[in-house]
Amino acid sequence: MAKEKLLPEVHLGVSPLSWTNDVQTELGGDISLETCLKDAAEIGYQGVELGRKFPRDGQKLSSILSDHGLRLAGGWHSGFLTQRSVEEEWKAAADHVRLLKECGSQILVYGECGLMTGDSPWDEPLSKRPDLRQIELSTYAGKLDEFATRLKETGIILAYHYHLKMLVERAEEIDALCESTRQEVGLVLDTGHAYAAGADYSELLRKFGSRVVHIHLKDVRPKVLISARKNDWSFNSAVREGMFTVPGDGAVDFSAIREFIRTSGYRGWVVVEAEQDPAKAPPRLYTEKAYRFIKEFLSL
Repeated sequence: MAKEKLLPEVHLGVSPLSWTNDVQTELGGDISLETCLKDAAEIGYQGVELGRKFPRDGQKLSSILSDHGLRLAGGWHSGFLTQRSVEEEWKAAADHVRLLKECGSQILVYGECGLMTGDSPWDEPLSKRPDLRQIELSTYAGKLDEFATRLKETGIILAYHYHLKMLVERAEEIDALCESTRQEVGLVLDTGHAYAAGADYSELLRKFGSRVVHIHLKDVRPKVLISARKNDWSFNSAVREGMFTVPGDGAVDFSAIREFIRTSGYRGWVVVEAEQDPAKAPPRLYTEKAYRFIKEFLSL
C-alpha cells in the first residue's frame, strides 16, 4: 500500500508490540524484527516505535529502517525520577537519547517506573500500584521540568505516558501532573490506557490538548477489562487475555481524536499500539485492519 499522510506533518506509525511484547518475552519471541518491519511497510505505515528486538546502534538501526522506507517514531524510556536525581536520570537515559537523535526521532516516551511493587510488578494485581499521594508532587514535577528542559535543548521532546499500574494512571492524577508541570513536559495521549483507567480522553484533550505531543491509538475489549478489574488480574494477565486491541476492534470512541487532529494544529505521530498475544491476534491481520480503520475513520 502507498504511504499517505493524514495531514502534512501528521504521520501514521505502528508499535512493534503487536508482533513482539517488550515485557512478556514469550509473546512473539519467535517473530523476527524483519517480519515486523516488512509487515508495517507493506501495510502502509510510515514509521515504527522502538521495540526490544531493535538494535541499539543508531547507524545500524537507521539503515535497517531506511531499507524498509520507515522512520523511528519514538522510543520508551523507563524513568525513575521518583527515586533518582535529575543528573542520575540524565546519565541513565544518555544512550537512549543518543539513539533517538542518531535515528532522527524527537520523541522520548517517558514512563515512570519508580515505586512499583514486587520483583515482577507487571505480574502483580492491577490494584497494587503506586499512589501519587506517596510523593511530594511539587518536587517530582520540578525534576520532570528540569529533565524535559534538558531534553529540549538536545532536540528531544519528553512525552509523559500515563499508564495502568504506574504512578500516573487515573484522570485526577493526569490532571495533577499536568497542572504541576511546565509546558516542556509533553503528554502521550493514549486512548486505551485512558479508557481502562476510567478516564475520558476527550476531557484530557479539552484540558491539556496543547500538551499532547504524541498519540497512541489503542482500543479496549470491555468484557475483558471488566473481568480484569473484578478479579484483580495482573497487567500481564490482562494483556494475555486480550484486554487491549487495535483501533476499531473494541469500545473506544475515536471521534474526539478525529476532531482534535482536524482542528488543533497537532503535528506529530499517531501510532497504532496494541499489546496482544500474536498467537491469538495475528499481527499482520490486526495491524492491517487498524490501518484501514484509521484511513477511513480519520481520513482528513
